[in-house]
Amino acid sequence: MTLSLILACAWAVLANVLGMLPSRDNHWRRAYLLIALGIPLVGYVTYENGPWVGLIVLAAGMSVLRWPLRYLAVWIKRTLKRA
Repeated sequence: MTLSLILACAWAVLANVLGMLPSRDNHWRRAYLLIALGIPLVGYVTYENGPWVGLIVLAAGMSVLRWPLRYLAVWIKRTLKRA
């Protein structure tokens, strides 16, 4: 197992632990932290292991951060509707 995959697994464990802890802001600050760590990590996984493994890791990250993605999709749809 490469270093990038070990880091991706550690990211997934961190995401699950952060999701279990109580939060006053519905975990948004933690989601921003996970996004900031996850984007370069997906690039690193893709660089070391190829695009298919990178897509699998991206899908795993998207499944963890599904609510920020949903709000992003709504924002994009609203912005395109105005234009």
